[in-house]
Amino acid sequence: MAADEPDEGFKVTDRRRRADDDAAPPRGVTAPPPPPREPTGVAERSLVGLFMMLGSSALMALGEAADPMTGERQQDLPGAADVIDVLLLLREKTEGRRSAEETQVLDELLYDLQLRYVNATKRSG
Repeated sequence: MAADEPDEGFKVTDRRRRADDDAAPPRGVTAPPPPPREPTGVAERSLVGLFMMLGSSALMALGEAADPMTGERQQDLPGAADVIDVLLLLREKTEGRRSAEETQVLDELLYDLQLRYVNATKRSG
């Protein structure tokens, strides 16, 4: 660039509002859209849903339910034991903070899974 040519740089204008600035926001600037909501009909997230999801995983690991991806049943007793342990941990850590429905679902699920696990270990040797 020659010394007699003007500098053709760019200009930066700070349009952020400051706490002590009482001026209105620049025209054309709108608030960001709210985060997307779940589609209607989708179940609300809950502990019961989490318990049922983990219970389904345990049933697949016990070989009592088919894997939805492959359609095959495979037994993985150590994996089933791990899932049951996670449910036991959740029961311990959420004690006193669950609803009556959540407590009932969790207790019944654990009882059922533990019985199935004992029966599966007896069958496998």
